[in-house]
Amino acid sequence: MLVEWAQAGEPVDAEFTTGLDALDQEVQAGEIKKMLGGEHDRKNAIVTIHPGAGGTESQDWAEMLMRMYTRWAERHGFKVELLDLLAGEEAGIKSVDLQISGQYAYGLLKAEKGVHRLVRISPFDSQSRRHTSFASVFVYPVVEEDIEIEIDPDDLRIDTFRASGKGGQHVNKTSSAVRITHLPTNIVVSCQQERSQFKNKATALKMLKARLYERAVAEREAKKAEVDKQKTDISWGNQIRSYVFQPYTMVNDHRTELKVADVQKVMDGDLDPFIEAYLKRFGRQAA
Repeated sequence: MLVEWAQAGEPVDAEFTTGLDALDQEVQAGEIKKMLGGEHDRKNAIVTIHPGAGGTESQDWAEMLMRMYTRWAERHGFKVELLDLLAGEEAGIKSVDLQISGQYAYGLLKAEKGVHRLVRISPFDSQSRRHTSFASVFVYPVVEEDIEIEIDPDDLRIDTFRASGKGGQHVNKTSSAVRITHLPTNIVVSCQQERSQFKNKATALKMLKARLYERAVAEREAKKAEVDKQKTDISWGNQIRSYVFQPYTMVNDHRTELKVADVQKVMDGDLDPFIEAYLKRFGRQAA
């Protein structure tokens, strides 16, 4: 259509530029989604923020980060829920947990895990000295609390045998006892308490579900422990990004070397350039 207008002598420069920009944004969005193929990338996210040492100054910085992520979520049309907040004595916050719900919320926000460093003239310093503050940001995927245990009959080997021990003539002479082997995990359960093979099988299946549930919980806890290892000290040398307000303005991501001079724009939630740079560099390696 634009080509036809141009051939007809119509001015299309502005429309053409707008069309190219829209196409570029669509391509960029497609590239980012290709990088969001992790197990939990599509899930909602829980963002946890803790200030580092430094009292009121660091607590104020943690609250500024909370506002920044809230603004980012609003820009994307995501829902923000305040799950828990512990306010500071004078200003700021001691900790906060936010749930951010939206498509690929975790996949995008996982780029924000780490220590964030602030450099500014402190509003809490009567001598107007420059202070450096730290706060940690951690991001978890929202997973269902209940673990659903589904057992595929094809995964089971069911054997019957004669019950042993007390139980009378019937118990000793019929194959009422049941042993079930879960082939994928090699978990074996058996039951011979009832005279009915049907009842023993039902009880054995309950036992197997309990064993599988216990195994699933242990695996989930192991994964969480592995994720928690990624946490670092909230101090010098561990920051992923620096936000400098004085003596110049600059936001510098130390992992991708992306620098943005408009620090206020970033604090108002314009985090997409940093998230995109992180995903493009680390892609599926990002945890």
